[in-house]
Amino acid sequence: MLSIYQLMKYLRNTHHINVKSSQTQALRNMGYYHGFKGYRFIREDTNRVNFSSLDEIIALNKYDMRLKTVLYPKVMFIENALKSYVIEALLADSKSENFDVIYNKSLTAYRNYTPGSRAYKTEYTKRMNLKGKINAALVRDYNKRSVVAHFFNNDITIPVWAIFETLALGEFGTLYDCACTNVKLYVSNIMKLPTNLDSDGMNTKFFIFTVKDLRNAIAHNNVIFDTSVLAY
Repeated sequence: MLSIYQLMKYLRNTHHINVKSSQTQALRNMGYYHGFKGYRFIREDTNRVNFSSLDEIIALNKYDMRLKTVLYPKVMFIENALKSYVIEALLADSKSENFDVIYNKSLTAYRNYTPGSRAYKTEYTKRMNLKGKINAALVRDYNKRSVVAHFFNNDITIPVWAIFETLALGEFGTLYDCACTNVKLYVSNIMKLPTNLDSDGMNTKFFIFTVKDLRNAIAHNNVIFDTSVLAY
C-alpha cells in the first residue's frame, strides 16, 4: 500500500503528471483511486485521457461533482414520480391495494407468451423471483427502518404503497417489467408518451433502468461525466 507521497511520486514518474507538493491535501480529498483511476479514460480503457497535470484531474473532478449536484434532485423527482404512476396504474387495474391480488391479477406479463415457450418460462421465472426480492426488501426495511414495521407488528397486510417505499430502483424496474400491458399503457398515458412510439408501454421500463444506473452512480460517487456508468 503506497503512502500519499508515494502515490504523488508514482503519478510524476510513471504517468508523467505534474503534481505540486502543495496538492497533497487536494489529492487526499479527491482520493487517488477515485480521482486518477476514475477519470483516466473515457468509457473504454483504451480511450485514455492525456492528463499532464493534477490540476486537470482536480478540475474534472469538480465538474463531475457539480454535475451530480445538478442531476441528483431531478433523478429523485423522476424516481418518486415513476413509482407514483405505477402504483396508480396497479390500483386501477387490480382494484385492490393488496399486493397478493395485484401480483395475481396485474403482474402477469408472462401471459403475453405461449405457455411452455422459452419466453414464457423466462418471464414466469422473473415473476417468481420478484416475489422473493420483494420479501427480502420488506425484511431489509423491517430490520433497518420503520415504513413496514407498523404492518408487521400488528399483523396487517402490507399495502402496495408501503411495499414500493422499500423497493430499490432495480427491484421496482423488475416489478414494472412483470406488469401486464394494461398497467404499462396506463403509465404511458400518464406520461403522455406518443402511442405510435410506445404501443406496448415498454419505454418506461427503459427509463427506469437508465435512471437506476444514473441514480446509483450519483449516490455512490461514481464517474458520470462520460456516461461510462450507464450500462443499460
